[in-house]
Amino acid sequence: MAIPGLTVVVPIYNEEASIAAVIDEWLDAFAREGVACRLLTINDGSTDASLSILRQLQSQFPEQVVIIDKLHSGHGQSCRAGYEAALQVGSPWILQIDSDGQCDPAFFPQFWAKREEANCIFGARVARDDGLLRRWISVACRWLVALVTGRDLKDPNVPYRLIARAALRQALHRVPKDFELQNIALALALKRDRVLRWAYVPIRFRARHSGASRMSLPKIARLGVQMLSQIHTVAE
Repeated sequence: MAIPGLTVVVPIYNEEASIAAVIDEWLDAFAREGVACRLLTINDGSTDASLSILRQLQSQFPEQVVIIDKLHSGHGQSCRAGYEAALQVGSPWILQIDSDGQCDPAFFPQFWAKREEANCIFGARVARDDGLLRRWISVACRWLVALVTGRDLKDPNVPYRLIARAALRQALHRVPKDFELQNIALALALKRDRVLRWAYVPIRFRARHSGASRMSLPKIARLGVQMLSQIHTVAE
């Protein structure tokens, strides 16, 4: 099988109501841009019909949809598993998106167009349809990370990011595998590499296609404390 120009990492946990629509709209977006892609769908031990739906999608798009089925370990570890698998595919570019429909493929052409000028192309959520609380959580995360590390990551946990394979491979080596919030740790590791060139695409973050977020205030607080205690373990 030929190496595609783009590998897409899609962590999934109990998204039976949205995953088919998300995969369909993204495959349409890649086709419009003429981008050969492979979607790594990371099923994080879903207890609903997500895996069954993914198998149907794989039978429909056998050259594009790959299923990685794993025991439930959380979003961060699913991202990590997806990144590691994406590096094995060999595509020059790796895109991460979420599976709940919040990442709008309408912005993808802007990401793809910036490949000549940057190694790391991250979304910056300038508008959000998922509520004021989630906006303030992102703001707090940005400034806490900046305070502790001295690096402004702008939107450190944004799940809409396009990274050159070589840059991802180097940065991932510097992120401990047990770091809970892998997206934040990876953004920091990338930012610390002074050779890399960055670009940001202003995006609107949509509301979820369906269902409610599984993040609660106690869980957010726990993850915040854990992040601050682990952040020093990300290698320079």
